[in-house]
Amino acid sequence: MKSPKIIKSELLEVALPLTTTYTTGFGTIKDRNTLLVRLEAEDGYVGWGEAAQLKEPIYLEEWVNGSWYFITEFLFPLVNHKSLSSAEFASAAAHFRRNNISKFAVETALWMIEAKRQKISYAALVGGQRTIVESGAAIGIQKSIEATVEVVKKKRALGYKRMKLKVQPGWDYEVVKAVREKFPDAVLMVDANSSYTLAESNRLKKLDQFGLIMIEQPLGFDDIIDHAKLAKLLTTPICLDESICSVNDACKAIELKACKIINVKPARVGSLYAAQQINRLARENNIQLWCGGMLEADLGKIANLAAASLSEFSLPADISDWRSYFWYRYSGG
Repeated sequence: MKSPKIIKSELLEVALPLTTTYTTGFGTIKDRNTLLVRLEAEDGYVGWGEAAQLKEPIYLEEWVNGSWYFITEFLFPLVNHKSLSSAEFASAAAHFRRNNISKFAVETALWMIEAKRQKISYAALVGGQRTIVESGAAIGIQKSIEATVEVVKKKRALGYKRMKLKVQPGWDYEVVKAVREKFPDAVLMVDANSSYTLAESNRLKKLDQFGLIMIEQPLGFDDIIDHAKLAKLLTTPICLDESICSVNDACKAIELKACKIINVKPARVGSLYAAQQINRLARENNIQLWCGGMLEADLGKIANLAAASLSEFSLPADISDWRSYFWYRYSGG
């Protein structure tokens, strides 16, 4: 089926007020803006994609204002008045280095058009095999250990299958100990967002006693070698997140035995095609996968859910109800 010509491209910036501040090892987010890509095809089908960067380049190199310029000046010209499939766009966009979250927004808008034209689900187009994707809760650094325990209690009551606690040096052992003592049967993990160094491995080693399913990205965001060294020191499996920005990164991490688990954020690896390839790598190398999130709006969650339906995404995803983080006010009839 030949791809239709794209006759209109639009980019929107949307403010998403947070219900509460969200604190991690790399800072505190007090408000959230996201970019929405809208592509309209000549046959009337419309596709949407989301570029869920932060306001500042503190997670990766991208940020909202920079992404706006990159999408409008470099990516939209690739699709405007052209007949490109999502695969052809991904190939053309590879000419530009990184900026994966921006690329992902345009590519997924094309995926959506393709799914609509073929009258199949997003997940079916991606090749997903799972009909149910379990969801886990991501819990930011709270004001106290008691507050953390209370948030975990509420999330468990809502049915979330896994609790992820954000940690950093000085906010790790005691809070994990308290949660584990209160909820001995909880599926529990921690996420450090690159806030430790290899010299602090003894601090991380103390977490082995709590039966965590993983420690996510404890060391540098672009480091694979030190994670391989740390993996030999811990019994808790290491999960890599920020370090995996491409299929090649995943290959290197697996070869060096830097992790047993990979958090695949489709936007971070830049393409659903990359997510598919990492899925194949995981199947061939006995690596577990799960789908992370970037505090997306529902548009971004749709693409994430499609990726999470792939065969090797066996652990609960960070795909939550939007009301977990955002609020809105509606006025009207």
